Amino acid sequence: MKILLANPRGFCAGVNMAIESLDRALELFGTPLYVYHEIVHNRPVVDRFKAKGVIFVDSIEEIPNGSTVLYSAHGVSPKIRDAALARNLRAIDATCPLVTKVHVEAIKFAREGYNILLIGHEGHDEVIGTMGEAPASITLIQTVEEIPGLDFGPRDKLVYLTQTTLSVDEAQEIIVALKHRFPHIEAPKKEDICYATQNRQEAVRELVGEVDLVLVLGSKNSSNSNRLAELGTTNGKRSFLVDGVSEILDEWFEGVKTVLITAGASAPEDVVLGCVEHIRKKYNGTVENRVVREENVNFALPRELTLLAKR
Repeated sequence: MKILLANPRGFCAGVNMAIESLDRALELFGTPLYVYHEIVHNRPVVDRFKAKGVIFVDSIEEIPNGSTVLYSAHGVSPKIRDAALARNLRAIDATCPLVTKVHVEAIKFAREGYNILLIGHEGHDEVIGTMGEAPASITLIQTVEEIPGLDFGPRDKLVYLTQTTLSVDEAQEIIVALKHRFPHIEAPKKEDICYATQNRQEAVRELVGEVDLVLVLGSKNSSNSNRLAELGTTNGKRSFLVDGVSEILDEWFEGVKTVLITAGASAPEDVVLGCVEHIRKKYNGTVENRVVREENVNFALPRELTLLAKR
């Protein structure tokens, strides 16, 4: 069996920064250390930090007054920041800068009187945080079918923004429909879907024609990981999303000569390599690294941590 290992895959710069931030916060403050929501949407990563004593919460009210809290890579709304301030929490903001960009855009456009159409998935942490910046000005759009029912006219100032981890193709379909319905709608100066999401989708799109099966490493609640699996399916190949070796089933590989392995932006490389090694040994596989695009992006640690490091 041939194993095509897609590049780029796995951790993006935002995930690297968030995980490094949590490691550094553990060194500086010890435990208990709280994280609002999952640091990234990946079960193995979250489980590793739980084993170190990190406590993940879904409500600021769960955190004792005066404690340390780290905001996840997906960002939070002003309401959460205010609640943390009211509880006298030491807050470390590990929001991905590309998510922060969307927040800043939402604030700017809302102040300028725009109606913002946010393309994204309801309930996703990133969407909740972005909508919290200007709830009276933002309408969430999930599908093309919602667009005809939008009650805006030619005199309404309109702009669209997007969640950073969407399917490029699906987002573009919605954007085209929005422009058709509202020819005057404006766009962000630079697209919101992040470089890592686009690059990982590009790699699958380029390599999927050579394989019989697509295996995506990532968790079920990871938006960008789900999009990779969907992309494989859309291209006519059986595609599976797994957290690790324990979820791989032998029946998937019947009649398979070539398998493509990739990973969502929050999936650890050691988990990816563990799956590669499992398949290599079990099916006498040969591994071929395929580089579609190089990535050289890095984000600095949050200011709260860098200031402490200088003391």
